[in-house]
Amino acid sequence: MSSLSRLGATALVAAALAVLPAAAASAHVRVVPEQTTAGGWTVLTFRVPNESATAATSQVAVDLPTDTPLLSVSTKPLPGWTATVETAPLPEPVDFYGTTLTEAPSRVVWTAQPGAEIADGQFQEFEVSAGPLPDAGTHLVLPAHQTYTDGTVVDWVDVAEEGAEEPAHPAPELTTTEAEQSEDAVVDEAAAVTAPTPTTSEPDTLARLLGGIGLALGATALVVVLLGRRRRGDA
Repeated sequence: MSSLSRLGATALVAAALAVLPAAAASAHVRVVPEQTTAGGWTVLTFRVPNESATAATSQVAVDLPTDTPLLSVSTKPLPGWTATVETAPLPEPVDFYGTTLTEAPSRVVWTAQPGAEIADGQFQEFEVSAGPLPDAGTHLVLPAHQTYTDGTVVDWVDVAEEGAEEPAHPAPELTTTEAEQSEDAVVDEAAAVTAPTPTTSEPDTLARLLGGIGLALGATALVVVLLGRRRRGDA
């Protein structure tokens, strides 16, 4: 092998070694929300990679917020996995579309059937439909717990402080946003602002004409009365 070839091979190996730690560090349990609009519903997709070379992922659990609860949570069927939604009491009853709720979903657990585990070099996606989302600007932390077939449990529960580096086991999280105004509402408002004020020139002209005729008739009647009185006086 020539010196140039050896140099190129060395550079490729060095580049690969530099990329591998970054790729491994980014392989975390994450949540991908379909949308984050306050007051609405969303599909939360939890993307779970297997990070063990010797064991498979057999169970995934996600803790749901209790201070700003998601009052409705349903799971999407996943072949080879069973899902259960656990509930917990609410600090105070909540009115939910006319129904008083005293408890809310607090945890979702997915368990693999034999042969369906997430193997080395694989990942799986777990979906739930949840809502309504809390007020805009609310930061939701959704800690996840990944169980392997060798009994190891990895807790993805760390929350990074603002400006700090990402922790070793970051928790899935999202922040709700303001509701966007619909296009129809924007068009309606624009039409209301730009629509010309209806004119009343024709009815106004007619009213003035009729008023003038009325005054003329009244004046004529007054003259006739006065002339009649004068004639009677002369007689």
